[in-house]
Amino acid sequence: MGRIDIPTTNRSITIDFQVPFRHQLRLTDDCFGSDWPIVESLIDSEQLESRVQVWVDRGVVDAAPLLMARLESCLDRSAKVKLMSLHEVVGGEQVKTSSDRVDKIFAAMNRDELDRRSYVMVIGGGAVLDAVGYAAAIAHRGIRLIRFPTTTLAQADSGVGVKNAVNAFGKKNWKGTFAVPWAVVNDSSLLQYLSDRDFRSGFSEALKVSLLKSPTAFDELFHSAANIASRDMDKALSTINASVMMHLQHITQGGDPFESSESRPLDFGHWSAHKLESLCNYELRHGEAVAIGVALDVVYSSLVHGLSSMVVDRALGILDRLGLPTYHELLEERVLFEGLEEFRQHLGGRLTLTMLEDVGRMIQVHEIDYAKMKQAIQFLGERYERATK
Repeated sequence: MGRIDIPTTNRSITIDFQVPFRHQLRLTDDCFGSDWPIVESLIDSEQLESRVQVWVDRGVVDAAPLLMARLESCLDRSAKVKLMSLHEVVGGEQVKTSSDRVDKIFAAMNRDELDRRSYVMVIGGGAVLDAVGYAAAIAHRGIRLIRFPTTTLAQADSGVGVKNAVNAFGKKNWKGTFAVPWAVVNDSSLLQYLSDRDFRSGFSEALKVSLLKSPTAFDELFHSAANIASRDMDKALSTINASVMMHLQHITQGGDPFESSESRPLDFGHWSAHKLESLCNYELRHGEAVAIGVALDVVYSSLVHGLSSMVVDRALGILDRLGLPTYHELLEERVLFEGLEEFRQHLGGRLTLTMLEDVGRMIQVHEIDYAKMKQAIQFLGERYERATK
């Protein structure tokens, strides 16, 4: 670049610049076995030996006791890495709600003398990815993070996201940062250890992104939902891969990866989901809360923004076939008033929500018709009562 000449009398200087980012996603079937060379190739070859620290979701360790040994064997055999330490960490929202747990992650990074050319590998569900990613993004203002999502939700959605956060002040993701992961490894074999409940819950995010971006994906999910619920892996992986590619495209080509504008389309259905999670003390899985939130915003979109009743029926039918909830008794006025206000604060400035006019045709709204939203809640409640009689 050439020299920039700035007059000494100029007291108002604005210079636009861009920082290049790279997003690396790898799809594997046995990342700590036959596909290990794919993982190893993600380690920069500039150094003879890179320091690596590993964090594994305790739920994964309990479900797959041999996983740690396989991973440690891969790292020990590699001439490219030096394994500094391997840790278990509690999974679920617990890891995001305790500052002590996050402080222990920082302390371990300090003990191992990790630097900006070191690597942190994190294996687990979305909450563990969030918490460890938050620490990695802050330590030295950024240590290279390689994520191994182990849930359908994280593989379809949050694993490729650029957000890292923990909860604070009773609010979800209040502390956080934006940081592009060094790489993400979506490995199909890691999904085999999920319970049926956790396996199904991830597909609410796949429904969300198909409603926002792809009539074709929405139609395919409608026809495959029952198969996915019964763990047909061909159908499940096809849906996960379609979802993650739509998310990745949005992040890398959507023009606002760090959410500096008011619009956050990928948070469709999340304003109420986040509030429901905190109100029920996280007894709902995140994917289950999102399912309820998506159901609510789909019905509201039909009442206010002209979304067809056929789309509503199909969207709710998909959630039914997936075995996901569309209503919770805590879905009430408190969710409306507190949830919307907390979401506005999280965004900054005025309230901005994504709603739907049709599948693949989203709009941004800045006001909510409370009477219509209450009507949408009532609709879902009555539907739930009919189904459970």
